[in-house]
Amino acid sequence: MHANRLNGAWLLLLVITGVTFWLGESGSAVGSVAVALAVLGQAFVKGLVVALDFLELREAPPLWRWLVIGWLVLVLGLILLAYTVGLPSRSAGG
Repeated sequence: MHANRLNGAWLLLLVITGVTFWLGESGSAVGSVAVALAVLGQAFVKGLVVALDFLELREAPPLWRWLVIGWLVLVLGLILLAYTVGLPSRSAGG
């Protein structure tokens, strides 16, 4: 049972990595907040899968699980903030 869960998690990580690669190579990712949100959402899912299944935090005490998930949310949130702050501003007159 445990091996099946890990194999499924590994397959999910492969699929998400392929979708992320496709989004990056499609050319629509430059300056698009929607694509950035999609990629960061996929990064969150990948981080969650790694933490819960490969680091075995699924069976760990809730404090450890929430600390790792909170760290993941904080880092991804800061990346999103840096991305949006770095976007060129759109002025109505320009």
